[in-house]
Amino acid sequence: MTTYERSRGRLFGIGVGPGDPELITLKALRLLQAAPVVAYFVAKGKKGNAFGIVEAHLGDTQQHLPLVYPVTTEALEPPLCYETIIADFYDTAAEIVAAHLDSGRDVAVICEGDPFFYGSYMYLHDRLAARFEAEVVPGVCSMLGGAAMLGVPLVYRNQSLSVLSGVLPEAELRRRLADADAAVVMKLGRNFDKVRRVLVELGLAGRALYIERATMANQRIVPLAEVDPMASPYFSLLVVPGEKWQG
Repeated sequence: MTTYERSRGRLFGIGVGPGDPELITLKALRLLQAAPVVAYFVAKGKKGNAFGIVEAHLGDTQQHLPLVYPVTTEALEPPLCYETIIADFYDTAAEIVAAHLDSGRDVAVICEGDPFFYGSYMYLHDRLAARFEAEVVPGVCSMLGGAAMLGVPLVYRNQSLSVLSGVLPEAELRRRLADADAAVVMKLGRNFDKVRRVLVELGLAGRALYIERATMANQRIVPLAEVDPMASPYFSLLVVPGEKWQG
């Protein structure tokens, strides 16, 4: 069992939900408001969705610690490598947070959705949880928010749910969707056209439902055939619900 120095700060990974500010848990809110330092990942020049969700709950004495991505989705010229740049960024971000923890300050790292479900917090956790006391507060993830807003059950009875990345190669995506009772496809963006093509080929387009920015004020539900593949935002997903069961 790991023993931590009580003079050091504690690390909290706090899921703040998919966008609706009321979908934050009571525990997340309590720990968030008690933390002297609130850290959040954000793109250059942006306030960030996670920060926007919790901003009204923060006090004047709390320190805001933006962790600004050096790159996001833009294409990079060789020899620049996205994976290397991002890995180095997470290394640096972890040490920035560690400096506060070493000084005895608790740090709440807020994360849209759930910290361990495609959440950026997990990269800090991997780097810091062995060195500091760390606690993760689960949050409502985007696929559950999306299903609720679409008004469709995801899975019935003994059905299984597959959560897939739109980044998958087309053949692999086709194989996994063909085998799925129900599926959620995330990370659409530039991959949308490929994903829609596979759904049409498999005869699943009639069941597939598309939603952007689920639970947020600017949420949009768009028929699959009408989605502009060049305008599908990062916060979008496709739901292929399980076949209805009349119990």
